[in-house]
Amino acid sequence: MTGRGGPAVPRSGVLAEAERDAAQEDRFVASLVAQGSLEEGDRVVVAFSGGMDSLVLLHLLRFGRGLPRLEVVAAHFDHGMRPGSEDDALWVRGVCKAWRVPLHVGRAVPVPASEEEARDARYGFLIDVTRLESSRWLMTGHQADDQAETVLFRILRGTGLGGLAGIPRRRSPGICRPLLSFTRSEIGAYARARGLRPRWDPTNADTAIPRNFLRQRTLPELEAGPAPGARRSLRRLARLARENEEGWRSILPGLLEGVMVEEERGFFIVRTALLAHHPAIRGRLLREALSRRGISLDEAGTRAALEFTRTGASGRSMDLGGGMRLTRDFDRFMVTERERPEEEMPLAIDRPERGAREAVVGGRRFLVVWGPEEPVGCSLTLGSCLSGLRFPLRLRRWMPGDRIVLPYGTKKLKKVLAEAKVPVPERSRVPVLVDGTDRILWVAGVASSALIRLPKGGAETFFIGIRHVEGA
Repeated sequence: MTGRGGPAVPRSGVLAEAERDAAQEDRFVASLVAQGSLEEGDRVVVAFSGGMDSLVLLHLLRFGRGLPRLEVVAAHFDHGMRPGSEDDALWVRGVCKAWRVPLHVGRAVPVPASEEEARDARYGFLIDVTRLESSRWLMTGHQADDQAETVLFRILRGTGLGGLAGIPRRRSPGICRPLLSFTRSEIGAYARARGLRPRWDPTNADTAIPRNFLRQRTLPELEAGPAPGARRSLRRLARLARENEEGWRSILPGLLEGVMVEEERGFFIVRTALLAHHPAIRGRLLREALSRRGISLDEAGTRAALEFTRTGASGRSMDLGGGMRLTRDFDRFMVTERERPEEEMPLAIDRPERGAREAVVGGRRFLVVWGPEEPVGCSLTLGSCLSGLRFPLRLRRWMPGDRIVLPYGTKKLKKVLAEAKVPVPERSRVPVLVDGTDRILWVAGVASSALIRLPKGGAETFFIGIRHVEGA
């Protein structure tokens, strides 16, 4: 190499290595800044296990050149799942004391029975610390190789398309993975250049743990043989899947318009609008609509719900789990709570004299007034020739098998209610008046029986009025 001032001067190996180290640190810092996760004066909690990734992350945030001024806090959680794990906390305390980083330490009680329980306990502790410290971010040391291993693990377990997106760089509440673009070897090089010696966890060598098996055996053998770029390809798959998911999230609100209709009392799904879409899109729309009500469907649940939306008859329901049901009501589907025994207080009118009393039908409370004068202030009123009535009269809810006599013959009350477009959940709340022989005389607000005779020639009239009691 020749310079302007004369012959080339060979760079020493030490100088070249120092420049490489500085360039690598600049890459780490530039990535942290570009992510927009850090602002001047931010308080950041770092999940600090003592392993390589979390050690490098803590060092970068504490000493990285070019970063905004930060208040860095460490949080260490001892799962207690192996002998000697308490020594990790002592080692972590020493590092934090030397680096002047405040530290929170937690321990699982009782000891978790599985990796999933351990993860839940750890994140519960870390999020509590983040809230206690009023921190914007909880940062973890997940890196690019973790991403590849996660995607492969999910593939082998049969994940859905969303699962292929792998580990998100950010997720609620304020969890951030700033090293996700860097490989394990890059992070190790940074640690060696600065003399950082991480705490070794012996369970990392245990290939009985599925993720360790993939890390220690499966991926190395793939890269040594048929798939030299396996980790890189898995990370690419995660990126493409994530972009696909982000694309879906951007168009779902528009697709839901006309499919999901929100009202003051809740929401419903329009059947014809849903079925107009391809089945794959229907599944997305259905999952999105239900997720907005806190209902999560797995693959089997999605398939069952899609089949129900296509073939389920009006008035039928399917169980969604969690005490919720999807009910078809003509051309719409409603999410309702699983039916519970409702309060009932039927009313009996024993004699043709004045009276007033409350009744409860299908959990709804009514004031019922009766006598020879037409009641005032009642939204529903029936007048009948007194001589044609067979006492005692009773007001109750609709019951399976009920039939009503109409001018052209008898009809099932279920069909009468359906033809009147009474929503399925409301049918049990419609007051039904029957006489002493259990013949239906009146379905309040829906139909009167042909058995009702209007008074003629001065015949005495008997009135019954019903008013819904507000708030009941």
